[in-house]
Amino acid sequence: MIDALGTPQSLLLLGGTSDIGLAIAYRYLSLRRIRIVLAGRASDRLDAASARLIAAGASVETVEFDAANTDPHESLIEGIFAMGDIDVAVVAFGLLDQQCIGDLRPSRAVEIARVNYLGAVSVGVTLARAMCRQGHGAIVALSSVAGERVRGSNFLYGSTKAGMDAFYTGLGDCLAGSGVRVVVVRPGHVRTKMTAHLPDAPLATTPDAVAAAVTNAVWSGRQQVWVPRLMRPVMSVLRHLPRSVFRRLPL
Repeated sequence: MIDALGTPQSLLLLGGTSDIGLAIAYRYLSLRRIRIVLAGRASDRLDAASARLIAAGASVETVEFDAANTDPHESLIEGIFAMGDIDVAVVAFGLLDQQCIGDLRPSRAVEIARVNYLGAVSVGVTLARAMCRQGHGAIVALSSVAGERVRGSNFLYGSTKAGMDAFYTGLGDCLAGSGVRVVVVRPGHVRTKMTAHLPDAPLATTPDAVAAAVTNAVWSGRQQVWVPRLMRPVMSVLRHLPRSVFRRLPL
């Protein structure tokens, strides 16, 4: 269960090497010793993430998880919940790629859509069912402001995040009154290994800042979070710009 200070006893990180997901884990771990399940593809990075969390005082289990392969998701997540309640589950996986139409292969486009949207839908339904059975829990979905108004320079990633965001927003409404909450997190540009090849965008932020916003939202009961907060009014303006103007912005 999540205590009065908003700290869970257990955390499932789907996307076990995600910089933002791990920042959330460390923030909770700084408050108390918790059980953490890292779900990701077997790799040295996953092993290293587990070792660092154990050294910091966590009880850690790792499970092999591939967001693109949706068939095993239900049995995998059900197996995780069979080992004990999960108080907070973080959906933190995703693919970001260069998307110049001349270089974009259909197979790569489908792969990005499968991971970012279909994979997120698959785990979201299973997490919701499992948490409803246990009677409590919070699902944290890492969306992006890229989905609030899709840019031509980032149209594929933005469109998958738009779909993912709508799914988890609707899922939260569906679960109202069940004891299970959904927190949709919409960061701007976050300085992570996934974006290391990109220049900083305006209002760029850090994994630690996103983690602070997430833990505060879980504690306070907020359902939607923009990081930084200024992103909310900025995106409100951008959503209403004429397309001819929006296209010319240096975003």
